[in-house]
Amino acid sequence: MIRVAFYAPMKAPDDPLPSGDRAMARGLISALEAGGMHVDLASRFKSRESSGNADLQAEYLRKAQDEVRRVSEAGRKSGWQVWLTYHNYYKAPDLIGPFVAELLGIPYLLAEATRARKRLTGPWERFAQAAETACDAAKVIFFMTRHDEEALRAYAGPEQQLISLRPFLSRSFLPAPAKKTEGLLSVGMFRRGDKIASYALIAQALTQVRNRDWTLDIAGDGPARSEVEALFAQFGSRVRFLGALDDKTLQAAYARSTILVWPGVNEAFGMSYLEAQAHGLAVVAQDRPGVRDVVFSGAAYPRPEQGPGGLADRLDLLLSSPKLTWHIGQSARAHIEKHNLISDASATLLDKIQEVVA
Repeated sequence: MIRVAFYAPMKAPDDPLPSGDRAMARGLISALEAGGMHVDLASRFKSRESSGNADLQAEYLRKAQDEVRRVSEAGRKSGWQVWLTYHNYYKAPDLIGPFVAELLGIPYLLAEATRARKRLTGPWERFAQAAETACDAAKVIFFMTRHDEEALRAYAGPEQQLISLRPFLSRSFLPAPAKKTEGLLSVGMFRRGDKIASYALIAQALTQVRNRDWTLDIAGDGPARSEVEALFAQFGSRVRFLGALDDKTLQAAYARSTILVWPGVNEAFGMSYLEAQAHGLAVVAQDRPGVRDVVFSGAAYPRPEQGPGGLADRLDLLLSSPKLTWHIGQSARAHIEKHNLISDASATLLDKIQEVVA
């Protein structure tokens, strides 16, 4: 049995706060275990620094040195054979894995890594360089979107392998199709920045929707709750805030909804798209690089430059065409079953990890 050291610098898989990043980290562990591998959570060291604070980055880099020593000793005792880090990028670089792997003499692998050379100058300079160092050190990088692949391939070393790993759900079978007893659903953390931008687009779009036969459930919570609530206050009881939901309750929310509405501002890909489509929901999103890799390609999605009006037009079409909405949802459901369940991911990971540890 291959022993894998797993690490997620942005958010540990056992972090109490739900998010798509946590869901994907947990999914990777499940996929590795489904392939017969033993997985140890190597570290809970969190390197996310979202403000561009150079002093804070320097502090994280100093603390990481102590963590490297601690984790290396743990790895020797545990007999790790390979290291896999999930989601290495300039705001949350892997400051530990490349050095531990080198000390232990084991292969270093990445899943979902991005290169942002334009960040090598500016407020994230040191962290961007650390993310580049991790990418350079990786023997194998599993990329999850075509957008990431482009930059990774442009700067890959001659012996580095880039392997496609589609974003996936931690399930072998689809859930029961949605009963579609209610209307629209949005799922996203209440966080300033890109999340608020997506919520603002939804609120603006709803003011332009001509078909008034809609209700919206919003699943999520976070530090910007008051700001999100203010965006939707004008709609009164037509918008219902569900709060942060556990997995069972969130699945029930998908199961009773008809359309997932989420623009996807700067989403890496978005786990909510996969979950919604698995239940047979149609998706209203914007045509963005990460979104394209996880939404059913047979549907039409407005471009970002069309703004909230494009989203409103798409909502109007689906709200007035239940048969079209059902057809899109069923086609998306079939697409997820074919491309985005755990079995393919597990086989991809196992095949490459067996090769590098042989």
